[in-house]
Amino acid sequence: MTNAQKNPKLEKPKYDLEERTAKFAEQIVDFCKKVPQDTITRPIINQLIRAGTSIGANYCEADEASSKKDFLNKVFIAKKETKETKYWLRIIAHTVADTKPAATELWKEANELNLIFAAIIRNTKANL
Repeated sequence: MTNAQKNPKLEKPKYDLEERTAKFAEQIVDFCKKVPQDTITRPIINQLIRAGTSIGANYCEADEASSKKDFLNKVFIAKKETKETKYWLRIIAHTVADTKPAATELWKEANELNLIFAAIIRNTKANL
């Protein structure tokens, strides 16, 4: 019997990037639902939704890639979408001051995802 079997608390939790990116997309959607819509915020919200939800979609595609080159391409797109999401979060926080605290938290998560994808790209390229 292993230590993890004897004591389940010793077992490391499985890191699931697909789940993390899906939760992030859900948080983006929930955030955008709360932003007041007008002629200025509507296009920003649309862009934020597109960028923030495509991160996970591109990672899911990468997970099913047909080759390492295809995998790298999809992860690189996911990484680019994290940067675009950070941009739109900054703009919405500037446009609607009340959103700044929540936008800042989402920005931090987008930044962490960006760093994770950068590491995946770096490690994958090193193993080509």
